[in-house]
Amino acid sequence: MDDYSVIIRPLVTEQGMHFANVKGAYSFEVNRKANKQQIKSAVEKIYNVKVNKVRTANRQGKLRRRGRAIGKTSSWKKAVVYLKSDYHIDLF
Repeated sequence: MDDYSVIIRPLVTEQGMHFANVKGAYSFEVNRKANKQQIKSAVEKIYNVKVNKVRTANRQGKLRRRGRAIGKTSSWKKAVVYLKSDYHIDLF
């Protein structure tokens, strides 16, 4: 699996920016089949940083209504990457 196919996009939220400033933790939407070692190597190669640890969570899709029709959003995988104290990622 290619490094750029492992990391889909960074998740930029208020809570995510707070954790990035306080704990050095950045969150990403990743490929559902990627494991922690693949995520770690992809972030290190793409952003030129050193990763301390990776935590992952499988997020279930939510039910949504449009009139009478009921659908479901896609399920996805979230990864929180903790960097070593000397490194940071500029997302903007």
